[in-house]
Amino acid sequence: MASGREQWSSRSGFVLAAVGSAVGLGNMWRFSYLTAENGGAAFVILYLLVTLIVAVPVLLAEVVIGRGSQQSPIRALAHYGGRAWRPVGFVFVAAGVTILAYYGVIAGWTVRYAGMALFGGFDSGIADRFDDIAQGADAFGFHLLFMGVTIGIVAGGVTKGIERTAMVLMPVLFVIVSGLAVYAATLDGAAAGYAYYLSADFSQILSLEVLTEASGQAFFSLSLGMGCMLTFGSYLGRDTHLPRETALIAAADVGVAFVAGLVVFPLIFALGLSDKVGGSTVGALFITLPQAFAEMGPIGRGVGLLFFASLVVGALTSAISLLEVVVSTAIDGFGWERRRAALTAGAAITALGIPAAWSLGVLDVMDQVANNLFLLGGGLALSIFVGWRMEDPIGEAKVGAAGVTWFPMWRNLLRYVVPVVLAFVLYDAVPKTLSAVWGLFVGE
Repeated sequence: MASGREQWSSRSGFVLAAVGSAVGLGNMWRFSYLTAENGGAAFVILYLLVTLIVAVPVLLAEVVIGRGSQQSPIRALAHYGGRAWRPVGFVFVAAGVTILAYYGVIAGWTVRYAGMALFGGFDSGIADRFDDIAQGADAFGFHLLFMGVTIGIVAGGVTKGIERTAMVLMPVLFVIVSGLAVYAATLDGAAAGYAYYLSADFSQILSLEVLTEASGQAFFSLSLGMGCMLTFGSYLGRDTHLPRETALIAAADVGVAFVAGLVVFPLIFALGLSDKVGGSTVGALFITLPQAFAEMGPIGRGVGLLFFASLVVGALTSAISLLEVVVSTAIDGFGWERRRAALTAGAAITALGIPAAWSLGVLDVMDQVANNLFLLGGGLALSIFVGWRMEDPIGEAKVGAAGVTWFPMWRNLLRYVVPVVLAFVLYDAVPKTLSAVWGLFVGE
């Protein structure tokens, strides 16, 4: 165990912080739209299968490596696999940096919309002004504000900063989302919204493209392949029951994502705005819903405030975990004290997000690179590492989890199933991503 390394003060603190990392904009920004566009209930079933068979084994692998090594990603991989595996740790850190750079911009949008609801409500032309809101000097200003708050929390430390924030904000998020789902169920258009959200078209999930979407969503939503769970696992004590905590994190993440859909689509259909959902995952969340809140009158201001407040909370808890990956790496690698690491890393990532704040095209390409290359590629490398290279992952996983009998099945999934699934997904995703990158640079 690394001398003087910070630790979570309680089991609930770790679980809520890890759930906070998992439950973010991916749940309410991506999941609902992807479900509606890719087969409804059929996509939900595919997503659950991918989560159970692919994502959860990788999640457990990350926390096993983190707790066992008590190190940040780069050193953790080297601890078990030697220097040859350090590049995989660098991929994790690069993923965290890239995602947070553009994620902070999107989070800034949520702060701005929450402020609109709080101080004046949404006007009737809000949907038409999205491009002006989402890019430019104002977008950068809110990105800067959001990143400043994130840096301040991470600088406070694991217990006093990250854990304390999660202990307060995550229960608030659960209450808000549950309350909004109950309210949405009372609307006249709820049934039509549910039908659109959950109609089952099994033909769509037979395509490799939809499998790619489901896998990317599972990894993004659970914060896999970016070192967050590995880093959080490194602050755990040896008596932690890792399978139980992993199951809780995954269940909470999937649950919030599913319930978010029960909020989004009844609201959209209740106000007859279903024909305006399209174009991108951003469409439902930042264009159609604000328009819906504007058309609801005074009550829309309150509902909109609660909705975007939940987005701010989810975005903040996820951003904290992303920044912590980089901060932990700087502390371990350079010997920096936490405040210096948080300020330096946070400032660099904020600067990296400037192009995304000025261009939605840049933001979209950064999103594709992070999800389709870094996360899935990192997950593939990690599954091979734990499945084949790490000497005794089952022995490490068993510590604190006496009586669990399915660890051999877990390792076999990492050896034989996860790599095959992710290799197929990468086969579909890599050419599209590289094409998008090329298009950005040549102006296509």
